[in-house]
Amino acid sequence: MEKSIFKHPFKPIIFKDSKILILGTFPSLKSFENNFYYSHPKNQFWDILAIIFNEKKPSTIDEKIEFLKRHKIALWDSICKAKRKNQNSRDDNLEVIEPCDIPKLLKKYPNIKKIATTSRLAERILKKHFNLNSIYLPSPSPLNARLNLQQKAKIWKKLLQ
Repeated sequence: MEKSIFKHPFKPIIFKDSKILILGTFPSLKSFENNFYYSHPKNQFWDILAIIFNEKKPSTIDEKIEFLKRHKIALWDSICKAKRKNQNSRDDNLEVIEPCDIPKLLKKYPNIKKIATTSRLAERILKKHFNLNSIYLPSPSPLNARLNLQQKAKIWKKLLQ
């Protein structure tokens, strides 16, 4: 079977005063379809952030961007070009063709004080390609069923403080 090559479809969401950079691996097929980060309806990313900051979960793209801005959070992924072995969104289905240039982003936005990843693959990419350390946040993916939503939110809150 021929592997499909995908180029990352989104720019980073980042602001001059962003303090935390959260990196995923690569957009899911649903995120490609909905044209925004963490768009799979079962992904808990936005639920977790809403719990942490004790706010209503943002629903539109504009609300999500404003939410990130308000909380000084930047959002991007660690892979900018990848092959998918088949049509699913799992990280083990990805082959890294080109990592995103995280050091260039950090140089442009020096207020970033903390890098967090939402997958072990993103964490490995940072270490391997750029020798950058990060904080691992338990994956918000519905496939990560070891922890429930409240447990994930508690861990994220502690690590992002």
